Amino acid sequence: MFVSNKEIEIRYAETDQMGVVYHSNYIIWLELGRTQLIHDLGFSVTQLEADGYVSPVMDISIQYKAAMRYGQVATVRTWIESHGKLRTVYGYEVLHEDGTVAVTAKSEHILVKKESFRPVSLGKVDPIWDKKYKEIERKEA
Repeated sequence: MFVSNKEIEIRYAETDQMGVVYHSNYIIWLELGRTQLIHDLGFSVTQLEADGYVSPVMDISIQYKAAMRYGQVATVRTWIESHGKLRTVYGYEVLHEDGTVAVTAKSEHILVKKESFRPVSLGKVDPIWDKKYKEIERKEA
């Protein structure tokens, strides 16, 4: 299974009055992880958008396991959980520097035409990208 890693230095502005990372910041970090995965595979979200497509989040699920704090370095691990004709599910772990899992998450996306928001298959837009996602999606044992 192909896993991409993105390190994030936790900024003070990302914490709350308790000194821990505010929950909604993890969603931003998941986006950074997803973008890193796409980049690591040699594809470009920017080019996809320039070609007239966007990939909105249809569903997101996050489980908070262990608090993270200002000054720590978080690692966002991202992979393709599943990839079908219209839907892609990304899997994530956000880790402390010692490997402790802070967050687990999944996000489900579709690809749509930017102008109409009509769903379109990644296979029709970019067959090479589609094939790569099918190749690296997580396989259940």
